[in-house]
Formats: sequence, structure tokens, C-alpha cells
Amino acid sequence: MSAPAPPLSHEAIVQDSWSRCRAFGLKHQSAPAFDQLPASGIAQLLDSHHSLVQTTHQEVLPYYENILSNSNCLIMLADNQGQVLTSWGTQRFIEPNLARGFQAGASWMEHASGTNAIGTALACEQAVHIEHDEHFLKANRFMTGSAAPIFNAERKVIAVLDVSSDSYLPPSHTLGMVKMMSQTVENRLILNLFHGQHFQLTFNTGLNNLDSQWAGLLIFDESGQVLSANRRADNLLGVRLSRVSVESLFKVSLLELLNQPDGLPFSLQTSGRNRFQCLLKRPKQAPIQARVFAEPGATEPKVAAPTGISLSTLHFGDSRVEKAVRQAERLLEKDIPLLIHGETGVGKEVFVKALHQASSRSKQAFIAVNCAAIPAELVESELFGYEKGAFTGANQKGSIGLIRKADKGTLFLDEIGDMPLPTQARLLRVLQERCVQPVGSSELFPVDLRIISATNRSLREQVQLGRFREDLYYRIGGLTLELPPLRERSDRQALFKRLWEQHREPTQWAGLSSEVLELFDRHPWPGNLRQVSSVMQVALAMAEEQPVRPEHLPDDFFVDLEMEPLETPEPLGIDLNDSEALNRELQAAGGNISHLARRLGVSRNTLYKRLRQAEV
Repeated sequence: MSAPAPPLSHEAIVQDSWSRCRAFGLKHQSAPAFDQLPASGIAQLLDSHHSLVQTTHQEVLPYYENILSNSNCLIMLADNQGQVLTSWGTQRFIEPNLARGFQAGASWMEHASGTNAIGTALACEQAVHIEHDEHFLKANRFMTGSAAPIFNAERKVIAVLDVSSDSYLPPSHTLGMVKMMSQTVENRLILNLFHGQHFQLTFNTGLNNLDSQWAGLLIFDESGQVLSANRRADNLLGVRLSRVSVESLFKVSLLELLNQPDGLPFSLQTSGRNRFQCLLKRPKQAPIQARVFAEPGATEPKVAAPTGISLSTLHFGDSRVEKAVRQAERLLEKDIPLLIHGETGVGKEVFVKALHQASSRSKQAFIAVNCAAIPAELVESELFGYEKGAFTGANQKGSIGLIRKADKGTLFLDEIGDMPLPTQARLLRVLQERCVQPVGSSELFPVDLRIISATNRSLREQVQLGRFREDLYYRIGGLTLELPPLRERSDRQALFKRLWEQHREPTQWAGLSSEVLELFDRHPWPGNLRQVSSVMQVALAMAEEQPVRPEHLPDDFFVDLEMEPLETPEPLGIDLNDSEALNRELQAAGGNISHLARRLGVSRNTLYKRLRQAEV
């Protein structure tokens, strides 16, 4: 099984296409031929591709109407010979003398029409974006276009989708959209081919993108043989999936896989140690209503909902986080206490939730307690519970407390360094005896739980200062795991893109601009991942469907990023339309946008826009 071939660069695609055009004998002044089919041939063409056209029109395009309704563009569907099948959208921008090239039966193969999105995408079998001047024939340079090939289950190109316009189309925007649409068509064709007659496994890198068109898709029979797969599955697994066994792809037996719950996410690991979130869908069959044999009045057991967090989503290559994950995995089912240390906002609770979800306790309760957020006088009653009437203001029914609520599950004690000393003594007793004694009661209640603690301060120093019990420190710190701050992580760029994916709306796929990624990489992020998440949500709300740019970021972001001068800067009196003067002053200011904006007496957003206009 060979890995999928790496894609060609944009420059190589265009250069190779122009070389082919010259070999075909075309010149820049040549007129596109289009090789139009006769009426009888068009009818036969459309009839042979009826299913493809219907699937695209009825099952794919409706999902993208909100994107396309605001675009002055034309979508074309062509077969693997570059012959137009149908189109949707506006044709107002088309040159009248070239109108026949946009009708059913017209061919956009390179030998007839030169370098163009449809023909070039078919020639190199990958998605392409062709700008105005990149068309080989001058007659076609009134438009830009993006196109992506559509593959069938045997990895043969059967069609191509194209989005064209006479205006500037940002490559990342249109190319991303056309890739997304072509992948959706491929997925629907595969699903329609098998009509739910076999097992369907959907998988991806995380729960938040498990239901997207970018998820891997496998169709396999009851013997475990893969019958079909989409290209995303090839890319995720790094192999061509052709008549292989599903057991050879994942570290799981066929029986274990088929016993996974229908409709509930679960994780699988590949032989290469990659871990994916998965969903299994069984073949369609008449539902069998199970008869419940239970005592009268008994309640049905409740299954805890999946949390959406897995250990595989915690890092993207940072060695320190990877080490912490690897060590924690080895202790998942061992009675060895864990202490997570890291700055505020590094994701300590997310880390512990992932541990809980990966353990055998995942179906039981996960109780998180922020010890610093509970008033000192209420910590004991909140943790250990209390008898009715134990103190003034106590609930008349009493309370079982958070520790007993976590029985059979996981108790997460965050900021444990802020726990009062008397409470520390009682917690130590619980850890030693595995029993809880509520406030105001003489009765002991046994508990079975996993306790994981976290702190943002050095507990060893707290012990030396007499603020934390030494015996409790050694009891909770069987293994201390260090989570590095974001500014020290080597996988920051991947994390930024992951958080963008997590917080964006379905229509927001324009991404983060290179300027924003550069600013993110320079930022100290004192609030760590929590701060990134907040900044990302604000930026996406401001950007809407545009790429996220510096002007979309909140002002607080720049306060941390740049050292603000205390003195009032000397005002500048230059023309904002003078791009050379603006760039000269920006260079003199060391690239400090905020400093220059103050001297000009304008907002930072205005200055960003002026500089961007100067680049066009």
C-alpha cells in the first residue's frame, strides 16, 4: 500500500500547463476551440452523468447556498473529459463571444482551451486556482477560476467542479470552497453507492470535526474488508485503501470494533500510534425493540454523554506535552496519584478531562473543584458534605458533598495549593482510608474514586513556608506532570489553527492571515490557551467570513504584544494616502503599528487598512 503522492506546487502546475499548451501548438493569441458537442451528443452526455448531476444539485449545493448567494461567480460541473455538464450561478460576467464555452457539451481541456481551472485540474489531478494572467490564452484572461477533481471509489477522476468569476477571487477562499464541495460530492457518491448495506466508519483528528466533509470515510463488510473509502481516509491513514482489512489499519479486533456503540464517538489508534475519534454506523435493518426485564419502579441506567476531549487532541508535536500525555496514559488504570503543574490557562482541566475520558471510569462522574473559588469556611462542607442542621444556613436535607458525588469516577482538585490547612488534614484522611465523614456526622461512607490534583504554584515551596502539609504533598504527588506555558510550546501554530477550527462557524473557512499567525507567534500569551480561545472568538465574530486580519483582533491583544511607551509620542503630519511615507515611518517605528497609529492620530485598524491598500 503506497502513500498518496505529494501535491505539486502552484508554480509547477502553471509552468507545466504552459509547456503542454506550447506542445499542443497553441499561442497566446489563439482562440479557445471548446470542441462543442452536437445536440444529440449533449443529451447522451447528460444522461450518462445523471446521477452525478442530481447528487451535486440536490445533496451538495444546498449546503453552500449561503456562501454562493453573495458571490458574483459561476459554478460549473464538468466530466473527466472537461465537458461541461451543467452550471449554477451568474453568467453576467462572461464575454459574449465566449458564451458557448459555458454551455453544456463545451470542452475545457487544455489542448482546446489552454491553461484553465477545469482543464488544468484534470491534467494534474489536483485542485488548482488560475488567476487572470495565468491563463495561457489571452481570450480567457477576463476571469479567474478554482477547480477540484472529483474521484470515485477506485481513485479515478470522474468529474471536476469549478468556480469562476471575472473579479478577484482570493485563492484561499475559492480553492477552499471548491475542495470542500468536491469532497462532499465524493462522500455522497460513496454513501449512495452502498445504500447503507455495509458498516460505515467515520473518523477524524477530533470530535469537533468528526461530522464534517473532511472526515475520513470507510465502508467495510462484516468480514472487516474495506470496500470503499474517500481520499481523506487515504490522507489520514497515509496509505491507499484498496481491499485491505480494517483490522490492519487500527489496533483493534473486528469484534471489538463491531461492538462499539452506534452513534457514540470512540477512539481508535493506528499502527503508527496516531489516534482518531470515530463513529460507527451499522447496516440499515429493521430496529429490534429490546425488552427490559426490571423490577417495578426501577429506572433505566443512564449512559454518560461523551465529553468531546481525547488525549490525542492535547498536543500537535510539542515534546513536553507529548511526554506528559505518554506518562499519564501509562498510569490511567493504576492507583498512583497525579499532580498537574502549570500556569493559569495552560489547560490543566482539559488535560484531566481527557485522562478521565480515556480511562475505564469514563462512563462515571467527572467532578471538578476549584479550591481557590470556594470560600475557606465552606470548603469542608462542599467537599465532604454535611448532615442536616450541621450549621446555620445548612440545607435541611443535608448534602453528600462533591467527593461522594465523584464515587466510581474522577475528582479533580484544581488549585489545591489554596486549600485551607484544616481541610488538607481531612482530605489526607480520605485518601488514606477511602472513606468520607460528612460535617456534623459520625458515620463514614466508603468511596471509590480517582483523585487528580493541579496547581499553578510550587507546592514544594508552599510546604517549606508551612502553607501546605508535607504528608499531603507526598500523598497527591505520586507523579508530577508539567504542562508548559503556550509561549514555550513548539506546536503553537498548529494549536492556533486547531482553536480556529474549534470556534469558527461552518461558513467561516477563510482562515487566519499570515500577518495574524505571525502576531500570534510573537505574542507572550500570559493567559495561555484560555486567552487564545477568547481572542479567537472575538476575532472570528469581527471577521465574519473574511480571513482573520490584525484589525479584527481585540485591543487588549496588542497591549501584551507591544511595549507601550509612557510618554506622549510626537505627532506626525503625513498624508495617509502616501504609501511610501507610511512604510518609511513604520520601518522607523520598528514595525510597531500601535505606536505609529498614535502618532498619526488614527486607529490601529485604519492604519492596517491603509497599509493593505498600498500593497494592492
